[in-house]
Amino acid sequence: MMLSRSFTALSLLWLQLQSATAATPYSQLMLDSVIARSTPLGLNAAGKVTTTYEHGVIERALQMVYNVTGDSKYYNYQKKGVDNIIDSNGKLLDYDLTVYTLDDMRLGQEFLHLYRMTGQAKYKNAADTLRKQINVQPRNSEGGYWHRNVYPNQMWLDGQYMLNPFYAEYTSIFQPTNTTAWNDILLQYQLIHAHTLNTTSGLLAHGYDGGKTASWADPVTGAAPHVWIRALGWYTMSLLDVLDYFPPSHAGFAELKGYFTSCMEAVRAAADPATGGWWLVMDQPGRDKNYIESSGTAMFVYSFLKGLRVGYLTGASGKDLAAAEKAYQYMVKQFVKVAANGTADWLGTVEVGSLGGKADYDYYVNVALRTNDLKGIGPFVYASVEYERL
Repeated sequence: MMLSRSFTALSLLWLQLQSATAATPYSQLMLDSVIARSTPLGLNAAGKVTTTYEHGVIERALQMVYNVTGDSKYYNYQKKGVDNIIDSNGKLLDYDLTVYTLDDMRLGQEFLHLYRMTGQAKYKNAADTLRKQINVQPRNSEGGYWHRNVYPNQMWLDGQYMLNPFYAEYTSIFQPTNTTAWNDILLQYQLIHAHTLNTTSGLLAHGYDGGKTASWADPVTGAAPHVWIRALGWYTMSLLDVLDYFPPSHAGFAELKGYFTSCMEAVRAAADPATGGWWLVMDQPGRDKNYIESSGTAMFVYSFLKGLRVGYLTGASGKDLAAAEKAYQYMVKQFVKVAANGTADWLGTVEVGSLGGKADYDYYVNVALRTNDLKGIGPFVYASVEYERL
């Protein structure tokens, strides 16, 4: 109720106008459109079994909307996507441990969700496979998990979202007293914070090379040269979702919460004053070819709204909610395009961002945009679920 009172009259008017023109909440509209397009989950365009973190992102969105609505179509679509990639015993059909990619971990929470929903051992077996990977995942000299075997010693912000929420949820369910695991999760954030934080802006660079051999690595910290929006969005969401499971009695809980709140303060300061959104390369606002990117903007809106709801953000005299409101309204106007048939397209999401090459400004701004990218739709649904709670 306190959050609702802080809405401006203009915001309330905007919401009334939106509700008059969009009978279906945006969280449901976007997922209904994913389903209407028969978007394959767990399969590629040719129908071949394919495990991707993008599927894990959208399947979490389906889970969230099912939890709110109880509508079985969202649960069934999510379950079908997960069932596409495992056999009747829970063996992953498109999995190669030796790749050692943290991206595979993104689907772990969906296995856990379906295990809780059905009690079927195959889902726990699938989750166990990913948990075993954590035990053998290569680490840098300080104990940080490599993002992938082809990126030795590199920790990326992206990987914190792929790995740590699953790691934390699995531990909370099956090994709640495993202090070693809780300490390990905390260590990942301590390392990424120590090596990538820009102490002036409060923002974190895309990642770091613990070996300092990558062409882009800072010679002292190993940090990448730029703050890439989606990497930082993965990071803020990961902290929020890990804190759902991390024991409050553990000293690391307050530390993780502190990482989140300080980062969100910096994110709020970095918002574009005109649109409320955030720039693709956040440390180069307004530079030629830079633009307001949709997936990262959605991630920050989700992080603000959930952070306020669970009490980690105090509101900063209403500034956090105002920032989230402004950005959400901009996203709906700029990135949601409703077709004549009632389905909605999602625009403005950059296809990829990697530290595999030069990681310079020109690289980031020249990556193509993709319509209906699941990495953008998913976070927009997350943000919409939180927004609609208000």
